[in-house]
Amino acid sequence: MAQRVVILGIDGAGGFIRQADAPHLLELLQSGAYTYEARTVYPSISAECWGSLLYGVSPERHGLNNDKAIHRKTPSDFPYASLFKLARRKWPDAPLAAFSCWEPINRGIIENDLGVHMESMPDPELAEAITAYIHQHPDFKLMFIQLDHPDAAGHQHGFGTSGQLAQIAVTDQYVHRIMDGLRKEGLLEDTWVITVSDHGGGGAHSHDHGSDHPMDMTITWGITGPAVNAGPIQTPVGIMDTAAVTAHVLGLPVQECWEGTIPGGLFSSNL
Repeated sequence: MAQRVVILGIDGAGGFIRQADAPHLLELLQSGAYTYEARTVYPSISAECWGSLLYGVSPERHGLNNDKAIHRKTPSDFPYASLFKLARRKWPDAPLAAFSCWEPINRGIIENDLGVHMESMPDPELAEAITAYIHQHPDFKLMFIQLDHPDAAGHQHGFGTSGQLAQIAVTDQYVHRIMDGLRKEGLLEDTWVITVSDHGGGGAHSHDHGSDHPMDMTITWGITGPAVNAGPIQTPVGIMDTAAVTAHVLGLPVQECWEGTIPGGLFSSNL
């Protein structure tokens, strides 16, 4: 059975990954259970979406937004526990890590008093830092990754355009480095990798996101690892399901407040 979870976040990629020249991402997704038609939360904005992924509740409940994430740390008495807090309670001394190009995730969304290793830098350097960490700490239990450049390309060129798809192709190479890092350490076979985008874009505005338009709300979601039923997921998937799925595979306590569930048919009966 797997020993760890990597949440691989591709910011702003929506469901556009399938349109890009991204062989490593597509191979990763299609080697497990996947969908390009999952849904994020409204408003389809990064802090709200990543907050809902990590805390398992809607933006109306966690209250996080970009302004708060940029300007203040998540307080130690925050009313909800992130996946990192649940993991720290279970493993007081285990390596936990968050690598985010968009620094407010590390400063203003994830709790700062848990001893989580955090690094924020541009995507190319981030990929190298991640592989170095994997080599130094192969016993890590939970890792969150946010690669930001696809979102920046969407804002610059338009979401779902050739300009953004070209950046997703570049990001694909970073994903390859990260997965190769796991492979070199002999970790790939007993790691669950959840690949997810936080939002899409190009719905209400060609170069932006945040609305409830399907182009903004549709995301990619997939999981690889032991006992995963490979193939397209046939049941609805939402970004908040990530918390429930992660808790299930790591044996973390399910929180009554969670609004996500484990999608039907995701795992075989021997998990």
